[in-house]
Amino acid sequence: MFAGGDDFAGSPLDGPLAGGRYGVVRRVRAIRRGVIILLWTLVGMLVQAGCLLLPGRPKIAFARIYWFVFARLLGVRVRVIGALASQAQGRPVLFVSNHSSWVDIPVLGGVLDAAFVAKGEVGTWPVIATIARLGRTVFVSRQRGSTARERDTMRGRFAAGDNIILFPEGTSSDGSRVLPFRSAFFAAAEAPPGGEPPLIQPVSVVYDRIGGLPAGRASRPVFAWYGDMDIATHFWRLAQQSGLRATVLLHAPLDPARFADRKALSQAVWRTVADGASTLRQNRPAQPLSVAEAIDVTGSEPAYA
Repeated sequence: MFAGGDDFAGSPLDGPLAGGRYGVVRRVRAIRRGVIILLWTLVGMLVQAGCLLLPGRPKIAFARIYWFVFARLLGVRVRVIGALASQAQGRPVLFVSNHSSWVDIPVLGGVLDAAFVAKGEVGTWPVIATIARLGRTVFVSRQRGSTARERDTMRGRFAAGDNIILFPEGTSSDGSRVLPFRSAFFAAAEAPPGGEPPLIQPVSVVYDRIGGLPAGRASRPVFAWYGDMDIATHFWRLAQQSGLRATVLLHAPLDPARFADRKALSQAVWRTVADGASTLRQNRPAQPLSVAEAIDVTGSEPAYA
C-alpha cells in the first residue's frame, strides 16, 4: 500500500553506533516492543468487543486505557500541559489537533476520552480497520457532497455524549509545521437545530524528546509519518529508539458560536494550535493560550468560552 523503505536514510541516528552491539540491542528492543504490543492489542480487542456490549462508559474508558498502555509499550512517555475541557464543561467537546504521525493516535487516545475521525481509507486497512471500528472511529470521505451526512453523524455522536478528536489538516505533516486547517471539517462544530454546538479545545502535539534529549529538525523524521512512508518500516525504526517523549498542550476551550463562519473558526483554531506547536518545537516553556491571546479573527470579541 505504501512505498519506500529508505524513508529515514541519512537520519542522524544512523551512523557508526547503529551497528555492532548497540545495533543488536536496538533491534532486540524493537522486536520485544512489537511482540508485546501485538499481544496487548489482541487482548485489548477482545476486551473492547465486550465493552461495546455494555451500556455506559466502559467502551470509552477502556479505549483510553488501551491507547495509554500502547504508547508506553512503544516507549513514548506523554507529558500533558493544560486541563481537559470535558472535566469542567457540561457540553461535548471537539478536540482539534495537528497531525504528524500515526503515533498521534495512541498519544492522544491515551489522554482524551474521545473517538477519532479518520479518512475512509483507514476503514479498508487490514487489522487497523478492526481496531478503529472497535474504538468507534468516525470515518469520513472528505468529498464535498458528503459533508452534511458526516456532520449529522458527528452530531449524533455528540448527542449521545461522545467527544470527538479531529485532525483538520486532512493529512499528516512532516512535523516541522502545522498545515492549514480545512474549514469543511468544522461543519461538526455547527449547532444542531434547537441546540448548542460542542465546545472546541485546540490541542498541540509535538514529539520533543529522543534519547532523553531535546528533539530537533534532524531527528523529526523518526516520529513523523507522512507521504509514501511505509508504516511497518516506520514502526521498526521508531521502536528501536529510547527516551521518547510527546508533549500534549491543551489550550483553553472556545465556543464556536462566537465566530462568524467556519472559515473564521478554522483560522483561529489553526493559529492557536500552530502557535503552541511552534513553542514546543523550540523546546521553550509552553502554556495553554489565554483568553487575551486568542481573539476572534473577526475582531469582535475574545473567542474563548
